[in-house]
Amino acid sequence: MIEFEQVSKRYDSEHTALKQVNFTLSRGEMAFLTGHSGAGKSTLLKLIMLMERPSAGNVVVGGQLLNTMPRRQIPYIRRHIGVVFQNHQLLFDRTVFDNVAMPLEVMGVSAGDIGRRVRAALDKVGLLNKEKMNPIQLSGGEQQRIGIARAVVNKPPVLLADEPTGNLDPDLSADIMHLFEQFSQVGVTVLVASHDIALIEAMGRRTLTLDHGYLATGGSPTPGGRVHGP
Repeated sequence: MIEFEQVSKRYDSEHTALKQVNFTLSRGEMAFLTGHSGAGKSTLLKLIMLMERPSAGNVVVGGQLLNTMPRRQIPYIRRHIGVVFQNHQLLFDRTVFDNVAMPLEVMGVSAGDIGRRVRAALDKVGLLNKEKMNPIQLSGGEQQRIGIARAVVNKPPVLLADEPTGNLDPDLSADIMHLFEQFSQVGVTVLVASHDIALIEAMGRRTLTLDHGYLATGGSPTPGGRVHGP
């Protein structure tokens, strides 16, 4: 579902963010992306989201080569990639329902379908009874769940999360990760960027570790996406 083939990304002669990175994530696999600050995690996610293009190598998502993707097709590709951010990026002048509905409104989905899909997404994250509330009335964990519902409301085959638990306590962080696990179990490819080593180890999933732009470790994925123990 996601393939990096000898991918490098140079921003200028002084800074190479990624260096000959190779990995493949299968359909329904959940993996973590980690590394020190400046290791290249954000750049790697931006390449998948088509916010950046590689300087060398190939980036393939869902069988589509992104390197030469015409600009006019970028919105189509992005519709198939859900993204969850650390700071939620919610609009506090809109209800929970309206926040989750935004991607569908942009796509021109009918009002009836929007209602059905939004409520299904909110039900999945346990917030169906709060659709009429303003996000500012909810806790940090609940706000993150709104962001997740918005990311998956269009049923994307790929879900990216950039430090999704950075502002949450350990119990809430674990709850969010188990939500991601549920999505992977129904075929969504999930890649989570995180600094929380304890949480990553507790999840027992494949871990892609970047070190100064190089992929230092990539794990050995089993059919279920878990890493073999010793």
